[in-house]
Amino acid sequence: MRCLVTGATGYLGGRLAPRLLAAGHEVRCLARRAGRLRDVPWAARVEVAEGDLRKPETLPAAFDGVDVAYYLVHSLGQADFEAADREAATNFVTAAAAAGVRRIVYLGGPEPREGGEVPSPHLRSRAEVARILLAGEVPTVVLRAAIVIGSGSASFEMLRYLTERLPAMVTPRWVRNRIQPIAVRDVLRYLVGCATLPPEVDRAFDIGGPDVLTFREMMQRYAGVAGLRRRVIVPVRPLTPALSAHWVGLITPVPNAIARPLVESLVHEAVAHEHDIARWIPDPPGGLTRFDDAVALALIRVRDAQVETRWSTASGPDAPAEPLPSDPDWSGGTVYTDVRERTVDAPAATLWRVVEGVGGEHGWYSFPLAWSVRGWLDRLVGGVGLRRGRRDPHRLQVGEALDFWRVEEIVPGTLLRLRAEMRLPGRAWLEMRAEPVDGDRARYVQRAVFLPRGLSGHLYWASVAPFHAVVFGGMARNIAHHAEHPG
Repeated sequence: MRCLVTGATGYLGGRLAPRLLAAGHEVRCLARRAGRLRDVPWAARVEVAEGDLRKPETLPAAFDGVDVAYYLVHSLGQADFEAADREAATNFVTAAAAAGVRRIVYLGGPEPREGGEVPSPHLRSRAEVARILLAGEVPTVVLRAAIVIGSGSASFEMLRYLTERLPAMVTPRWVRNRIQPIAVRDVLRYLVGCATLPPEVDRAFDIGGPDVLTFREMMQRYAGVAGLRRRVIVPVRPLTPALSAHWVGLITPVPNAIARPLVESLVHEAVAHEHDIARWIPDPPGGLTRFDDAVALALIRVRDAQVETRWSTASGPDAPAEPLPSDPDWSGGTVYTDVRERTVDAPAATLWRVVEGVGGEHGWYSFPLAWSVRGWLDRLVGGVGLRRGRRDPHRLQVGEALDFWRVEEIVPGTLLRLRAEMRLPGRAWLEMRAEPVDGDRARYVQRAVFLPRGLSGHLYWASVAPFHAVVFGGMARNIAHHAEHPG
């Protein structure tokens, strides 16, 4: 079958595409920018269609000839994500019907129960998307999952950082609510299996793992698997979801814009009320993955730097369509640059290894305190901060997150261009180049580019320019030093 995967640049879509290929299906991926999928290991085996679910005129070509369409996108983190998701789902189901698609598959969240607490905006939006898709002409399967446990998922990162960093903690009351987590491998197994369901299957299914736990129990079980001491957890009433989100944003890499809707969803119990999916997709031999096993598998992936995708893989909606716009109207044509060059007594290949390894645990090779403070300030104003780290300690791909940057372009061995995703009054890029001079020497070229937005942007550049000699100058000097002295 020919499958269309939306959200292929995201956490689950980026894992589903290669598994559909392994199951013998043809795969087409829909992305706003085709280049975002250029460096994934399976890129040569899929077709990539450029399009945007909020621009219906871009969709007919993507849906043409498709048998099964996967809806794996959401607008979490946007100011009005409910309206954005409503529009995207409506355009999706309309395009699928017009193209004669035979099956739609959607991964949503747990269904808010009648008579319970008012559903969070996140769960309300997921439920609305499910209703829109199920009401269309195309047979649809909605899989309703609670917390997905897998290396790189936002829920797992929240659990991991809270448990590892806080041996004792005061927590909100929702840590006592029951949750039925599910391993990412089981979610993907269901998603692949849905491609071949008979046409009469047109409904929603609850999916969950074999364990029903409270978030408090999940933290204690995580500590046990990770070899940590038992955590001291004291639930208190005053911590509202909003305060809890700030607390999660402070401790974990997940920024407040994403942490808040996730935390608000934890206020509700999320337990599967049926297991009807097993009628069509039977449980694997040995059963679904238990929570402790899912955590152990995720930690092995993290330890071995084999995380396929991360929650931060998907870029925000405000990403520019093209890199380095040279003359945006709102900047008045002003482009500020800081250029540093150094000759390096090492081959270009050695210099490139240092360049490609920047960020994450390796740091930024200059004034660590300044980078840390900039990351903390960004978190305080709702930005992503530095804690996103990197997916792999040595290799980068176009489109993935790197601390508070996004990898915009890579020319292997030569160029790394990063786009800033911290909160700024303008747009910023950082370019690093490794240019061969002769067999044993190379030239390192580093360029910071800032396009100010209005007066505040110009004032921002003026305020930070005095520190560039220390930060950017030190960065160029130390990258060259590490290339010359790899030990």
